[in-house]
Amino acid sequence: MKLIDVGFGNLVSRDRIIAVVATDSLPVRRMVQDAKDSGRAIDVTCGKKTLSVVITDSDHLVLSAEDAETLKLKIDG
Repeated sequence: MKLIDVGFGNLVSRDRIIAVVATDSLPVRRMVQDAKDSGRAIDVTCGKKTLSVVITDSDHLVLSAEDAETLKLKIDG
């Protein structure tokens, strides 16, 4: 099992990641708000601005302060 650092030393299993998306679009922001309301959002930004969202196979959203491109490089590497 390979773990990916999604920011500030927080790790997510690479095998559980479905997608990494930027928070630029309104549908993604809505998805994040729905996850927060239902308790499925995991905020690992440590108070920083959310730049990307990691969607897992358990339907949880991991909110990250790292941009999607940086996380992509970590996942691919």
